[in-house]
Amino acid sequence: MKQDSPRSATYTVECEDYVHVVEFSPFECGKAETLIAYGGSSYIVIGTCRFQEEDSEVEGIEYKSLRTFHHGARVDAIAWSPESRLDALPQLRFCTAGGDQKLRIFASDLRDRNEFKAIGEHTDYINDLVYDPRDGKQIASVSDDHTCRIWDLDGNQKASFMLRSPGMSVCWHHEEAFKLMVAEKSGVIRFYDIIAHQAILSVECGQLPLMSADWCLGNTLKVGAVAGNDWIIWDISRSSCPQEKRPAHFDRARKFRWSRANENLFATTGYPGKINSQIHIHHLGHPQPILLGATSVGSGLSWHRTLPLCVTGGDRRLSFWMTEM
Repeated sequence: MKQDSPRSATYTVECEDYVHVVEFSPFECGKAETLIAYGGSSYIVIGTCRFQEEDSEVEGIEYKSLRTFHHGARVDAIAWSPESRLDALPQLRFCTAGGDQKLRIFASDLRDRNEFKAIGEHTDYINDLVYDPRDGKQIASVSDDHTCRIWDLDGNQKASFMLRSPGMSVCWHHEEAFKLMVAEKSGVIRFYDIIAHQAILSVECGQLPLMSADWCLGNTLKVGAVAGNDWIIWDISRSSCPQEKRPAHFDRARKFRWSRANENLFATTGYPGKINSQIHIHHLGHPQPILLGATSVGSGLSWHRTLPLCVTGGDRRLSFWMTEM
């Protein structure tokens, strides 16, 4: 189903400040709700979401704020630990990248214990980070300083990979935890064996600048990215050349994220600050986007763990976009 004109968000949640980044937790948390985190100029808010599409007793969206953490710098990226839980013994664990080029780990039991510590630092801006999805004992980060670094939770650097251009995105394989995907601004995406400390595969998009890439959880042979104005898809079992490529945003594309609920759904965003068609949701079987969304100022992009729903941040609000499977 093609949407001919940009539509407004399915649901919105008002926030106190501009939202730079927002992330649904990709992990099951022991309760029916889904954990969500968003960050602004000097703070992080952790909350839960429940939607009418998953619970008939909810009208639209049920959002609850759990905890606000002070953050000593602008929040540029957030990664959830698989250890975050909301069951009988709740604990929150997540890591942030700050505008001061530092990584910080936060932990809370939602009662008395609220802790954070700086664990590592790059020499330029950090663009992305991710936890080891098995046990959350390591974190990988990529930066404008042309490195991908792997840290333990005490801040010890366990590995470092020199890149040939700024690192824009990093993803950890959910089943084969020794495999890491790193996307560079130059348009090259490399896959590393972190035990052997070497690259094992690479693909190229052939255009600049690559701003964001993602590894499909539902089918790890699929990789997607945005570079220039286009979205690009690879099947890494077939070729290092793109399988499909289409124009996405007139004002350059900024983010690419695969749906966690459907391996054929993905979303792209244009640059923050532009008005028109800020978010597009695409289905690989359709030549045109199946949803065009407009927000006043958009930033960040994340998919719900089980629903065909994604969220973007912006000027004092979170915007949620529901589509069909």
